[in-house]
Amino acid sequence: MCEPSSAVVAKSLTKRYGTTTAVNELDLSIEHGDIYGFLGPNGAGKTTTMRIFTGLIEPSGGEARVAGVPCVDRRALVEHIGLMPETPPLYDQLTGREQLQFAADLRNVPWDAVVDTALSLCASLGLRADLDRRIDGYSKGMRQKLSFIQSVQHDPAVVFLDEPTSGLDPRAAKTLRELITDLADGDTTVLISTHILPVVEDIADMVGVLHDGQLAAEGSPAELRSAAERTEGDGADLEDAFLALTTDGDTAWV
Repeated sequence: MCEPSSAVVAKSLTKRYGTTTAVNELDLSIEHGDIYGFLGPNGAGKTTTMRIFTGLIEPSGGEARVAGVPCVDRRALVEHIGLMPETPPLYDQLTGREQLQFAADLRNVPWDAVVDTALSLCASLGLRADLDRRIDGYSKGMRQKLSFIQSVQHDPAVVFLDEPTSGLDPRAAKTLRELITDLADGDTTVLISTHILPVVEDIADMVGVLHDGQLAAEGSPAELRSAAERTEGDGADLEDAFLALTTDGDTAWV
């Protein structure tokens, strides 16, 4: 049985697609208020794991809980989580404001209860002036911003972000990192899946490296850098640790 004390818990979590095992008996625990960087090459199982955590698919074995709720109970889970997938779930025919209202309605949250938070986030990300434009006229960066806002405006306990800074200019990416840090300071747990390692190195409390559906290594960014330096040499960084772990699978040095 999963221990409910942590914000995100997986025990022997497994997902198979036919003869292919995407997630292989994964054990994972993320503490309340932590920013957890989820790293791994394409096909490592990151997206599949996040889809299980958010109730979009069911595991083949094992179990997972988010905010104390079994992930197989999507109806109970949805009010506790926010999800920003790599491809933003937006409707081109809506305006930005209508999209945010629609996202609130999906969770049975009154717009009046989230509007102040939503507008504040829009202002921080430079999107407020475009809220009444149709989304089909938005750039990729604007879509990313809107997707982030709709995933956090209802103050979820746990937020899952897949490549959140993709398509953002450096200023907007910096602002988004600051907003993610603010969420964690408010005791929101954040799981970030990304290939942009400096983002994780900059803000993550803990990092998990997924390889072939299993957790190859876990620790703070400083711990993984230190471990890499012992074999890769002085000056090794999180990228060196990531490449060593996901190229030959040798985790003895961690």
